This record gives sequence, C-alpha cells and structure tokens, in this order.
Amino acid sequence: MIEKYSIRTDLALEQKERFEAEQVEIQGVVLEEDYDEEREIKITTVKIETENGAKVMGKPVGTYITMEAPNMAVPDEEYHREISVELRKYLSRFIKNEKEEYSVLVVGLGNRKVTPDALGPYVADNLNITRHVIKEYGKYAMGEDKLSLVSAIVPGVMAQTGMETVEIIKGVVSETKPDLVIAIDALAARSSKRLNRTIQIADTGIHPGSGVGNHRNAITEETVGVPVIAIGVPTVVDAATIVNDTMENFLAALESSEALKGVGLVMQGYSGAEKYELVKELISPHLNGLFVTPKDIDETVKRISYTISEALNLLFSGRTCT
Repeated sequence: MIEKYSIRTDLALEQKERFEAEQVEIQGVVLEEDYDEEREIKITTVKIETENGAKVMGKPVGTYITMEAPNMAVPDEEYHREISVELRKYLSRFIKNEKEEYSVLVVGLGNRKVTPDALGPYVADNLNITRHVIKEYGKYAMGEDKLSLVSAIVPGVMAQTGMETVEIIKGVVSETKPDLVIAIDALAARSSKRLNRTIQIADTGIHPGSGVGNHRNAITEETVGVPVIAIGVPTVVDAATIVNDTMENFLAALESSEALKGVGLVMQGYSGAEKYELVKELISPHLNGLFVTPKDIDETVKRISYTISEALNLLFSGRTCT
C-alpha cells in the first residue's frame, strides 16, 4: 500500500527514511553513515544496487551521497571553507581522471530570476573557467602543472528558451566533447530542517523539476553521451510538508498532556505516508501546489553557491579556498 503515496523530495536519503519509518526493508539498497563530530557534518551514502531497489525507491541505480551540515545556512566563512574541502573530497570519488587534459562541462540548471531556483546559475558565475585559456595558450599559461579544462553553461528553463535543457546540453557536448558533465540544481526536500543545510551528490544524472512535480527530460549519461554527476541543495518544501510537521508536533504535545491524551489516538493508527496524504487532501486545492522557502533565501543561495563553486575550483583548477 505504501507505493501509492507520493512524498515530494529529490533526496534519496529521505526516500530511504520514509521506508524505514514504515518498517519496510528494501532489497538492493544499502545505507552507510558517517559523522564528523569536529565539523558537525553527517555523511549518508545510499547505494541503489538493483533494479528492484531502484523501482521501489523511485530513483535510478547508483550512488547518492548526502552531506548534512546544520550550520551551512549560517554566514560563517571558515565553516563554509571546510564544507568546500569536504565536498571536493566526496566529488573526487566519482571522477576517474586518467587523462592529461581532462575536460569538464558544468551546467548551472535553474532560473536566475527565481531566487530559490538560482543555485545552478550562481555556481556557474563563481567558477574558475579555464578551457578557453588552455586551448589558446596551453596549461602552463595558468601557472599550474595539472589543470582540467573547465567550461560552463547556464541553459535557462524551457519558458525562456523554448527548448528542453537536455537538448541544449547535448548540442554543447557534441561540439566541445567534455569527458564529464556536472549539473547543479536546486532541489525540493521532505524535511524543512534540511533546507539550505544539505548537499546531495549523485552519479546518476538529474531529472530537473521532479521534486516540485515539474518533470523535464532527464540529463543522464544515456541522454547526453558522457557521465553526469548531479549536485543539488534543497531550497524549497511543499506546504503539505510544513502542515504535516506541525500536525506531528501537535500530536506529540497531546500525548504529553494527561487531559488531552486521548484526542490524538485516532491519528496514531495512520502511517507517516498516510498522514502526509491526508494533509494534502485537507489543504487542497488552494495550498496543494504551494512551495515554501526561507525568508533569507537570497543571501543563503548566494553563499551556498559560492561554497559549491569553490569545491569545484579546488577539484579541477588547483585553486585554494580564500
């Protein structure tokens, strides 16, 4: 019965947590956790190893690494520098750089005019672009012995271009022939506590807009012709999530009250997915398609985009965080 409930999230970790809450074991899905107490960064790796696991999870076979850092939303430059270093380390696990001139195309997905969706374009703005210089003058012109050819595009959204994003990327890949595509996009989360505090890396490519129900053609190795790594940060949650979390807190408060303890007994028989579905029905139609983002999203997205771009600069351009 659980398959019929659809919880809007782009995070593989949250999908796995959903089934754990329902005490459903998924064959072919492995979860590994690591916690850096000093930096307060939790790393969760979800490996979907079989087609059955992929079908149940609703995500392709592959590896999904989630970095959770509660202080990532805080304007602490030193802390963000540490996150950049950690992000670089985990990104390097997906990249097999055996060529002398390794070429990378970074794609900043999203709409620059909509702040919660502007993460990708902002990351592209802060990248150290090197392809044109190396092609013209050689790698030593950059003052480095080992340097990757980094190029970037911000393809916009279909409403601006009239084209599927994957069509634009395929055209650029065909002409420039990169070894790897890295796509950066804003995501949707199930839990409001993960907004702007979580980074997901996946080697499965990306399905733009899937978390908010706006499905676009996938950007994967199969569709563009080269491996695709996806980097995303959840910047929005849907209204049903907030109402559901409020209801859970309300029921917990009822349980702690002797006078009102019996009021919440009816809801105790519902699973988490069923409560979420009930909330969606109760708030429809006016709030069912509403997505919410924090009030300080402007500065937060700019700050996190710089953190991600610095990790990429460290990985491909030999730069250090300053």
